[in-house]
Amino acid sequence: MKIDHHPMCRILPALATLLFLSACAGGGSSGNTAAPAVQQAIPEPVITLTAAQNGAVIVAINSATQASTVYYTTDASTPTQNSMLYSTPFLVSTAQTVNAIATTPGMTSSAIASTSISTTVPSGTLIWSDEFANSTGLNASPDSRYWEFDSMAGGFKTVNNELEVYCGWASSVSPCTANPNAYVGATDGFLHIVAQQPGAGIYTSARINTAGRLSMTYARVEAMMKLPEGQGFWPAFWLLGNNIGQAGWPACGEMDVMEHINAPVPDWIAGTLHMTGASGAAGPTSHYSTVTGSFLASDWHVYGMIWKKGLVQYYVDTPSNVYATFTPGSLPAGAVWPFDSAQGRFLILNLAVGGSWPGAPDSSTVFPAEMLVDYVRVYTN
Repeated sequence: MKIDHHPMCRILPALATLLFLSACAGGGSSGNTAAPAVQQAIPEPVITLTAAQNGAVIVAINSATQASTVYYTTDASTPTQNSMLYSTPFLVSTAQTVNAIATTPGMTSSAIASTSISTTVPSGTLIWSDEFANSTGLNASPDSRYWEFDSMAGGFKTVNNELEVYCGWASSVSPCTANPNAYVGATDGFLHIVAQQPGAGIYTSARINTAGRLSMTYARVEAMMKLPEGQGFWPAFWLLGNNIGQAGWPACGEMDVMEHINAPVPDWIAGTLHMTGASGAAGPTSHYSTVTGSFLASDWHVYGMIWKKGLVQYYVDTPSNVYATFTPGSLPAGAVWPFDSAQGRFLILNLAVGGSWPGAPDSSTVFPAEMLVDYVRVYTN
């Protein structure tokens, strides 16, 4: 190719001429352009299987590429950017093939990582649990392999008008104190979630969850709990969709296995669903209660959920004691059932203080108050 027709080319040294080759060539009328740069491909993600219980496994998918996004399928199909977005390890108890890709803007998507899981766990089998064992001799943080603390100044004041500040395990930033609001007891083997009042009109508590650590799909989930009773207390055991960061609430779907407020007579707990078109007070709900005195939330009870395709049921004490059944056909007009999207769901345990539903504590409310949890268990259906 002849390039000396460009005036600058006549006076540049040889090295500069090479560097300006494209510009010089472009000075003519040939219309030649540089070849587009080839995008670098992302390394494929790594799929890791960790044993759970009785043959079940926990599947984790990780990409070494910073700021990449992982999409996956569990039916051996090819994942695309329209597939499920990975955020949280998930329990698997049936045979399936997990395929995953990693993507990031400006780079070519990775090759497909693939893992075949051959396990088939019988119905009714325990596949994961936290029994809140503690052999340290001291109060301990909940197991960080599965639980993280929500440290949320003001809790949900902007949503529920709650009054508490949620404190982390080691947080001592006012109003949090050196006394943790959630811990596994040194000798009793219970998870304690404690509402405290460190000052007039000031309340602290804790909310822990398994987001980013553990999730499940189509399972039976239960917790054995003993609840505080008193004006302004709002303990809860519930699940949210892994896709909350993308879909938002309530589109991600919320499953409230147990909520309790104050000290109602007769005593009761509520099981509720929240979704697009049926959220907040409009979410379909049922209350569990019997004649006065025969059910007390301040006693130990098991609160559970049976989750199958097109079906959510809540029970107290035993799966045969179902008190609420929800299906897509039972929803109010305009509601969108989000519980069959194949997205996993993570667990949440918290004790709120105040809020639009229970109202504020009053002079009869006793602090500190504890929500005790003996165990949380997940079974196959």
